[in-house]
Amino acid sequence: MKDNRIRFFDTTLRDGEQAPGYSMSHDEKTRMALQLESLGVDVIEAGFAVASPGDFESVRQIARAVKGCTVASLARALEKDIDAAAEAVREAAHPRVHTFLATSDLHLKSKLHMSRRDALDRVKRMVAYARRKCADVEFSAEDASRTDVDFLCRVVETAIAAGASVVNLPDTVGYAAPEEFHDFIRSVMTRVPNMDKAILSVHCHDDLGLAVANTLAGIRAGARQVECTIGGIGERAGNAALEEIVMGLRTRHDHYGDMEYGIHTEEIARSAQLLSRITGVKIAPNKAIVGANAFAHESGIHQHGVMADARTYEIMTPESVGVKKTELVLGKHSGQHAFAERLKTLGYELEAEQVADLFADFKSLADRKKTILDRDLVALVEAKAGTHVRPEREWRLDTFVVNSGNHMSATAQVTLERNGKKRQEAALGSGPIYAAFRAVEMIIRHKFTLEDYRIEAVTERRDALGEVFVKISDKRGSYRGRGVSTDIIKGSILALLNAVNRMLNA
Repeated sequence: MKDNRIRFFDTTLRDGEQAPGYSMSHDEKTRMALQLESLGVDVIEAGFAVASPGDFESVRQIARAVKGCTVASLARALEKDIDAAAEAVREAAHPRVHTFLATSDLHLKSKLHMSRRDALDRVKRMVAYARRKCADVEFSAEDASRTDVDFLCRVVETAIAAGASVVNLPDTVGYAAPEEFHDFIRSVMTRVPNMDKAILSVHCHDDLGLAVANTLAGIRAGARQVECTIGGIGERAGNAALEEIVMGLRTRHDHYGDMEYGIHTEEIARSAQLLSRITGVKIAPNKAIVGANAFAHESGIHQHGVMADARTYEIMTPESVGVKKTELVLGKHSGQHAFAERLKTLGYELEAEQVADLFADFKSLADRKKTILDRDLVALVEAKAGTHVRPEREWRLDTFVVNSGNHMSATAQVTLERNGKKRQEAALGSGPIYAAFRAVEMIIRHKFTLEDYRIEAVTERRDALGEVFVKISDKRGSYRGRGVSTDIIKGSILALLNAVNRMLNA
C-alpha cells in the first residue's frame, strides 16, 4: 500500500531555539509546544536534553504537558546523551530518542577523527542502545547531502537493522540543489535493502535559500517525514519553514500529489504570531504565508483584480492559514461579554479572573484610544501572558513622573508596589526611559544589564498602541519582557517589570 502521509517533525524548540535571539524559558517553550500540538504536528523535538539541566527540565516539562503527538529529544551517538534524552521524554505519551552522527568524510576526519568503519560501528551500537531505552528511535546522518552515497546507504541500512524506525538525511549546511537532492533521496530509497522497515526523513537548511524547495523535492522522491520550524527559524539562515511546506502541498496538490497530513492550516498564523511574541523577534512583512504583506494589496491593478476575483492575485485564502480579512472594532462602550467573546474568537481560552483583569486594561486603553483592533487585543493579552510570578513576589507599577528636555538631564520618579507595600525612588539619566529604568533598579535592589530595547507600533495612527520589548540579564541569565501602552514610557516600564519579575522569580 502506497504511503501518502507526510509526518511533520517540528524542531522550533530545538534547532529553532539555538538561533541567536530565540532562546525561551521553560514556560514559554511549553506554551509554544501546546500551540504546536494544536497546529497538528506529528513530532515535537523539545530540546537537547544533555545540553544543560535547564534543557533537560524543558524537555521533561513538555513531555508531561503534550499528549497528542510524539515528543523527541536530540542526542549525540553517545550513551550519556541517549540516557539523558530517554529519561527526559520518559513520561511522554509518545516518546522518541533522536540520535545522530556525522557521516561525511569532511566531518569524520576534521571533527570526529573517526574512520568510516568506526562510524558504522558507532551507529550500530548507539542506535541499538537507544532502542533498548526507547521504543521509537530516529537516527540522523549529519551532513548526509555531502556524504558518499555508497557509504551513506550502508549507514542507513545499519541504523535500520539496529532498530531505527526513522532515518533522517539532513542537508545540514544547505548545500544541495533541488534536482540534486531529489536524485540523492531517490537513490537511497531504492538502494537500501531494508528501507521499507523505516520512514525516510529530510531536514534541510536555508543557507542558499533552498530549504523548502529541497524539502518538497525530498517528498517527491519518497521522503515521508519533513523536519522544519515555524517561520523557518534555526541555525545560521534557518530551516525549512513548516507553513511554506504544508501550503505548498495544499496549494499545488496537482504537482505533488494528494498527500495527507495532520496540520490544521488555520492555526498557522496564530503559531507564527505566538512565536514572535514569545521571542520578541518580529515576522518580516514580506515573509511568505505569515508576513503582514502576504495578503496585502497596494497596487491599483492588484486591488482591482482582487475585488473582481480574489484568485487573480491570491493563490490561497487568508482564512486557510488563520488570517482574518476583517477586524472587529471594540471601544470604550463595549461590555465585558463582547470583550470575552472576541478573545475566544482570537483563540484565547481564559479564566474569568484573567478576563476581568484584562478587561480593566482594555477599558483603560479605550479611554485613550478611539478604536481597539484585534492586534491591540492580542498585544494586551500577550503582554500579560507567561510571567508566572507569585503575587507576593510581583512588582507592579503604581505611579511615575518624568521630566526631560534638550537642555537638562532627564529625571524619573517611580513608585512600585509589591505585596501591598509601595516603594519609591528617583533617578537621573540621559533620557526619560533610561532614568525610569535606573529608578526601577534602585527599587528592586538587584542589578541588571539592559541588553535589548525595542518599541513597535501595534496599529497605525497617532493613538497607536506601542508594544515595547526589553531583554535584561544578570549573572544567572537573560530575561525578556513586553509591555503595551499608548504611552511609550509607561509601556517601557511595564516591559521592564515583566522581565524583572521573571528575573527575580528565576
